[in-house]
Amino acid sequence: MSVKLVVMYPKPADPERFDSYFRETHVPLVAKMPGLKNHAFGPSTGPDGGEGPYFWIFVGTWESKAALEAALGSPEGQAAVADIPNYSPDAPTIAVIDATEG
Repeated sequence: MSVKLVVMYPKPADPERFDSYFRETHVPLVAKMPGLKNHAFGPSTGPDGGEGPYFWIFVGTWESKAALEAALGSPEGQAAVADIPNYSPDAPTIAVIDATEG
C-alpha cells in the first residue's frame, strides 16, 4: 500500500511559462523530497480530450502517510511548497489518497 499526493492546478495566465518553470525548477525541488517513490505530472484534459477542470496535475507516491507527512515537513518539502506561488499564483487543489494499491 502507498499514499499519493495529488496537486491539481487551475489554468494559469501564461501556460507556457507554467510548463517551463514546473519542469525545470519545481520538479527538481520535489524530486529531493525524502521518501518520494515516484511521481507523474502533466497537462490535464476532460474525458473527451477537451479542456478539463484542471490545467495540470501532479501525483507523487510515498510509502505511507507518515512518510508523506515527514517529506512535507522536511526542508526539501517546505522549499517545494514555498515554490508554488512562483509559477501558480492561484492556489492549487491538493488531496491525499490514502492506502492505494500500486
